Amino acid sequence: MTPGPISAQITDYANRADPYPLYAELRKQPVRREDDGTYLVSTYYEVRSLANDPRLSNDTSNRPPGYGRPGQPAEETSLPPSFIFTDPPVHDRLRDTINRPFGPPHSPRFLDGLRGDLAKVVTELLDAFEGKDQVDIVEDFSYPLPVTAICKVLGVPREDEPRFHGWADALASGIDPQAGGDDGREKAQRARQDMGAYLSGLIETKRRHPGPGMLSALAPDMTPADLEATAVLLLVAGHETTVNAITNTTLTLLRHPDLLQRFQQEPELAIPIIEEVLRYEPPVQFVPWTTALADIDIAGTTIPKGSPVWLMLAAANRDPKRFEDPDRFDPDRKDNEHLGFYTGIHYCFGAPLARMELHAAVPELFRRVKFSRLLEDPPSYRANAVLRGPRHLPVAIEGLTA
Repeated sequence: MTPGPISAQITDYANRADPYPLYAELRKQPVRREDDGTYLVSTYYEVRSLANDPRLSNDTSNRPPGYGRPGQPAEETSLPPSFIFTDPPVHDRLRDTINRPFGPPHSPRFLDGLRGDLAKVVTELLDAFEGKDQVDIVEDFSYPLPVTAICKVLGVPREDEPRFHGWADALASGIDPQAGGDDGREKAQRARQDMGAYLSGLIETKRRHPGPGMLSALAPDMTPADLEATAVLLLVAGHETTVNAITNTTLTLLRHPDLLQRFQQEPELAIPIIEEVLRYEPPVQFVPWTTALADIDIAGTTIPKGSPVWLMLAAANRDPKRFEDPDRFDPDRKDNEHLGFYTGIHYCFGAPLARMELHAAVPELFRRVKFSRLLEDPPSYRANAVLRGPRHLPVAIEGLTA
């Protein structure tokens, strides 16, 4: 262990490729107080309990004065916070409204209608591998697919999709507690302003001339500012996390050739493999923006009212008190109730779409591509400690099937 606060070690890029020894150290003390008054909660049952505790707030305006507010969009623009940064009853009202055009019970066929589009994009991306002996899974596959999906969900014209790639990267950096310093915050602010200006015009167009997608469906029921904030959230949460999930799944399978060979012979393993990756290498490592609204007694510790709290999802997902042999990747694991998509009222709104994208992408990738080897292991990782995933994943390939 290197010296210094463990939160600083977790956010230190030097530990990005393998933060799990740090998480194991954290679990020795399920609730740990850092020198700045932040409490890190790392064990499964305690994380799950607090994520379902109404005394823990997602509204970052409840943070102590002067404390950083990672992920808070209202600080840098005139937009209200998206629903992920609100508490009931505001959260419940916004989430219920947003859910109506997105899925059951109001729109049960919405997601199912995307399957054909996703399959087409996957085929086009894999067809482009033809004749190559080396590809970057991130740039050539896992990065383009989710932005196409989220733009389809929102109703963004296909020709405008390239703009969203740069915005997604910059906005995701704002969720990281380190946030890349002043340059990172300024980049995120500019991206948010540029995207806000674009969405403002698109929302007005959709209001006057409704078409497919959530922006048209929600325009009559939400203020332009709330709808704009929601669209920004869906871009970041719906894009960056799925990129990481697809890439982490690919990397994990290539590191386990016996399981990969079994998967290629038993395609029905897709579901347990994907769920195990969400436990083993979750795309969201921790939630750093919650605050105690009252004194909370948990695991022999009192978290005082007003204290910032980090819920360490990736550490909880490898808690040996909940998962047997948790550092082993095991698709045959039973009772795999992981926290890869969080839990409670803030359970990932886009989880059904993310799972659909994973099931469209992963089986087809390993059916069609004959992989040779990883060209970098560990690969280079994104700077973001919260939304953790490889920035590039170069692999050698030996061919492509139809």
